[in-house]
Amino acid sequence: MRRRLAALAALTSLLAAIPAAADAQAAPDPLGDLLMGAMTGSIPGSPEMKLKATLYHIGARGVGTLDSLGCKVVAMRTAAIDTRVIPRRTVLFIQETVGLRMPDGRVHDGYWYASDTGGAIKGNRIDLFTGSGSSSMKPIMGLNLTLLTVSRVGQFKGCPPA
Repeated sequence: MRRRLAALAALTSLLAAIPAAADAQAAPDPLGDLLMGAMTGSIPGSPEMKLKATLYHIGARGVGTLDSLGCKVVAMRTAAIDTRVIPRRTVLFIQETVGLRMPDGRVHDGYWYASDTGGAIKGNRIDLFTGSGSSSMKPIMGLNLTLLTVSRVGQFKGCPPA
């Protein structure tokens, strides 16, 4: 009986030490990462980037109706990127744009499509297409464009959805 009690005491102290060791090591939490990804729309483990943003629209000098893939630019969806930082055909999630009003009246879900490039977009910069005319930039002008939180969440084929 004494041996059993001694073994039980040793096991109890060993089990008590496990949570402290787990906290010290900050073990990965795959289920927590998956739940957070479902809430934010990002892929678990996908790194967030902090990018400086600028805006562009049809009517500005040098801006056409097609992106660098030859697809029609889509208001509040098309993003111009530096392909050395973000590959073309990448689906992006920009946290700060969730809830913005889109041109058709819907609420933005935060997803953008890296389908365009630009000569001035170098390094950790992103250029967001807002639509036709300078007035199309109004919904985004309230954001802090100096640092947007951008996550790569997937790839798309063909042209971005409208």
